[in-house]
Amino acid sequence: MKYPSSGLIGFFRSLIVHRELCRRLIVREVTQRFRGSILGVFWAILTPLLTAAVFTLIFTGVFPTRWPGRSGGSGDFALLLLVGLAIHSVFADAMSRAPSLIISNMSYVKKVIFPIELLPVISVAPTLVNLFFVLMIVVLGNIIINESLHWTIIFFPLIILPYLMLISAVVSVLAALGVYIRDMAMLVPPVVMLFMFLSPVFYPLQSVPESWRLLVILNPLTFIVEQTRFVVIFGELPDFFGLSIYYFISIICFSFSCWVFQRLRIGFSDVI
Repeated sequence: MKYPSSGLIGFFRSLIVHRELCRRLIVREVTQRFRGSILGVFWAILTPLLTAAVFTLIFTGVFPTRWPGRSGGSGDFALLLLVGLAIHSVFADAMSRAPSLIISNMSYVKKVIFPIELLPVISVAPTLVNLFFVLMIVVLGNIIINESLHWTIIFFPLIILPYLMLISAVVSVLAALGVYIRDMAMLVPPVVMLFMFLSPVFYPLQSVPESWRLLVILNPLTFIVEQTRFVVIFGELPDFFGLSIYYFISIICFSFSCWVFQRLRIGFSDVI
């Protein structure tokens, strides 16, 4: 059986050829997530709001947390928290589906013409729906609470793109390994939780003790959370040098994941 060439070139060639198929599958994935619920897509708004409300109550009332240079009010804290939760939710949602991604789509594996190398990207794309709604809530809340609407928000797509690429790379590897090692599904939840608490979601990076700060900084979620807050809430320009490094690492990881996936997919049909 002949598979598409590994690496970025082979992946993007497949993506271009099957772009209409990808669009349809992404739309179907989004609609299926809210199908059958009374409120439908409004859960994409209510879920992050309810989650932020609970954590805001805890981290402003029970365990007070303050951001340097901010008002310290619960509304302002909720906006900062929503950004962190939204960035992490993209990671958490994609990771939770990754180990069983190929297994749950075994009918596609049997079809020679189906580009299963695109499944990881197709699974990550729907997470942007929740991210978009939360971003709109943060922008509206910033206007109401801080009376601010920053033009720097135009840099947000530049910030989120390498993050999505890095997540897609991890999903590709986990999806391929998940076919052979079913225990991968058990390892993902604690890892996702660990990444959440090692990211500045509930606290400012400046408050992290020196002995732990390097570990938090090396967390790939930390940079994206911080940069998103800069351009959306603080009105500051992103760290372009840091972004260039993040892009470079993401491209390398994505290229490596394509290579790994193409080599592991050879045995998918036999194992499944």
